[in-house]
Amino acid sequence: MSEKKSDIAITGMTCAACANRIEKGLQRMEGVTGATVNFATEKASVVFNKEETNISAIQDKIRTLGYDVMKEEVDLNIIGMTCAACSTRIEKGLNRMEGVQNATVNLALETGRVSFDPTVLTSHDFIKKIQMLGYNAEFKNEQRGEKVDHRKVEIKKKTRLFLISALLSLPLLWTMVAHFTFTSWMYVPDILMNPFVQWALATPVQFWIGWTFYKGAYFALRNKSANMDVLVALGTSAAYFYSVYLVLTNFQHMGTHSIGLYFETSAVLITLIILGKVFEARAKGRSSDAIQKLMKLQPKMAFVERDGTTQEIAIDDVRIGDVLMIKPGSSIPVDAEVVSGYSAVDESMLTGESLPVDKVPGDVVYAATVNANGNLRVKAQSIGKDTVLSSIIRVVEEAQGTKAPIQRLADQISSIFVPIVVGIAVVTFIAWYFIFSPGEFANALESTIAVLVIACPCALGLATPTSIMAGSGRSAELGVLFKTAEAMENTKHVDTIVLDKTGTITHGRPEVTEFVVAEGFEHHRIVSLAAAAESQSEHPVATAITAYGDNEKLSVESFEAIPGHGIRAVVDGSNVLIGTRKLLKESNVSLSETNASELESQGKTVMFIAVEGTYAGLIAVADTVKDSSSKAISEMKKLGLHVVMLTGDQERTARAIAAQVGIDEVFAGVLPTEKADVVAKLKADGRRVAMAGDGLNDAPALATADVGMAMGTGTAVAMEAADITLMHGDLMRAVDAIQMSRLTVRNIKQNLFWALAYNSVGIPIAAAGFLAPWVAGAAMAFSSVSVVLNALRLQRAKLTK
Repeated sequence: MSEKKSDIAITGMTCAACANRIEKGLQRMEGVTGATVNFATEKASVVFNKEETNISAIQDKIRTLGYDVMKEEVDLNIIGMTCAACSTRIEKGLNRMEGVQNATVNLALETGRVSFDPTVLTSHDFIKKIQMLGYNAEFKNEQRGEKVDHRKVEIKKKTRLFLISALLSLPLLWTMVAHFTFTSWMYVPDILMNPFVQWALATPVQFWIGWTFYKGAYFALRNKSANMDVLVALGTSAAYFYSVYLVLTNFQHMGTHSIGLYFETSAVLITLIILGKVFEARAKGRSSDAIQKLMKLQPKMAFVERDGTTQEIAIDDVRIGDVLMIKPGSSIPVDAEVVSGYSAVDESMLTGESLPVDKVPGDVVYAATVNANGNLRVKAQSIGKDTVLSSIIRVVEEAQGTKAPIQRLADQISSIFVPIVVGIAVVTFIAWYFIFSPGEFANALESTIAVLVIACPCALGLATPTSIMAGSGRSAELGVLFKTAEAMENTKHVDTIVLDKTGTITHGRPEVTEFVVAEGFEHHRIVSLAAAAESQSEHPVATAITAYGDNEKLSVESFEAIPGHGIRAVVDGSNVLIGTRKLLKESNVSLSETNASELESQGKTVMFIAVEGTYAGLIAVADTVKDSSSKAISEMKKLGLHVVMLTGDQERTARAIAAQVGIDEVFAGVLPTEKADVVAKLKADGRRVAMAGDGLNDAPALATADVGMAMGTGTAVAMEAADITLMHGDLMRAVDAIQMSRLTVRNIKQNLFWALAYNSVGIPIAAAGFLAPWVAGAAMAFSSVSVVLNALRLQRAKLTK
């Protein structure tokens, strides 16, 4: 089966019930194997069989449900067309691109217009497609195909509607002072008390500003479901049409003060709800600030060496293999390899590591990181969607688009919420009209409207996704990438963390820890001889010894590697032997008293040196512990975690490292195929296990664990198998992941509690007649805002450093 996953941006959703309806509608489609709709991110994530359905059919389904798919348009100047066949070919080529909704090409004007889904394509993709077809194109009116911020556009639209609605509603609000004895002394112009003037002011608010609620309610009911729009449309319509009825039935005796109209109730309700939606949209926009910040870090232009000169070109025109000039203080446009130059690069925006990283020729630099001081020439390796920055953004956006298990409760409540509220409203009306205030239609209506408008499924629907958005965004800033919302929730429940030794606790490469020179030999000379001799070997231990030596270049006249034992070389006229005890004894070299046994007991590899047949010293080499490992493991214990070391290394070395960092339980000598078995055994003992590793051999264990954490310095296979990627090879990021998970889940529970408590308390109070409809509307409008603002606190989360 040929499965494909696509994200679709949706417009028109007003509450969680809308998201649930779209989700169920998509899941019922033939060929769709999975669909989730996120109200907070306003996106649908759909998995479908390409042989049975396609993106266009899925988008059409969303439209039939009463919503729309976000689209952008781009105008292009097309160069090189010579006849109608050219324009037809380009038009067909563009229309065949997945994500294109419509494309037209005008031969006479040599222009093209493309309407497309911005979650699938960018405007630059069309220029590339036209170039592939043998023509050329450029953006019309010198536009650069900048991505439209639809959320800002939507906020502007809602703000404009609110201002118009407020302008029309304020005079009606003024008339409310006449309803209360304690404000009756306030002046109200007679014209505002005229029923026809109130009718004229309320009508555009009801049917123009409030049209979105009627439209949403119609499609919801047509699809046999209900949402917030149904409640608002019912409540405001009841107030509006009852007022119209009163005006028409009292037309013959127009005693303005004797008619208790409710035009102000319907108009003020709609105005307050629109205001609440403005605040909600602004707050939801802020919840994805972390991603927006990352996107803005990448420069729009780049300096590229072409045709013997340095040219400034758009970043989208950079090609793999191009050599770029990076000036001090500027952001790096693409992932690249340093060709020449030396500098330090600030990678904190990707890894969360505050210290700049030194870069020399051969090192890799990443898009959006900042060149601190020196000039660099770099060769582009990854561009566009293939950069590390793009993959980070993609992982975070995908995580924000998934649902955490805790959200299922909210979804279940949301699906039955509106029908229950409508039922309560009917019971409220009957109770007031027949029992509490018999025959008093106005009192019964007020309480019924209050019940309809105070109920808010929005707060319930936003409780989980906004926290996930804010939490995953903040985590990304810290260098922690959660792949899914489920991973973020599951991490909170972890009570045991299994750490791979090599590359996770340690650096993963041998380093010289001791270089002891025998009496009678000059230290500098022996170090230089050993470094020069080992420079001819490719063994990791030889690399460590060479790196330890100084830059003095001694000539190596001969070299012989003795597999499993050491090396023999002639350096600068001296015979040098470096290797094991056995090698030196076989070469009749007498070893004097050394502390080799003590060093070996610490898990270090000891190599002996002889010069001209005489023992000259020893070198101790070990895979050293990362600076942050001890602190990270200490913090893990403070968080109540049981820490376990898992390694394929020998028992003595493993125990030595474990003692150094404070780990009590060690599994040593474990084969790669057995690592997953150890994790499975811990799980069988009732533990919730997280596994942190970096190598190919860790992938099965990472997949077996409840939560897999891959070190960002590790292999692609490990990262693929893991639920979380730690962008910097630092165990403190694992601590951050656990802390952010706990903070996020706590925040979700707070949101769910307040959303449920608000509705549980608010609806009975409204039914009891203690709330005026406009007060109930204001409470509903701001309940969802309070939930989003609480989620935004995660963006300021301060973690252990």
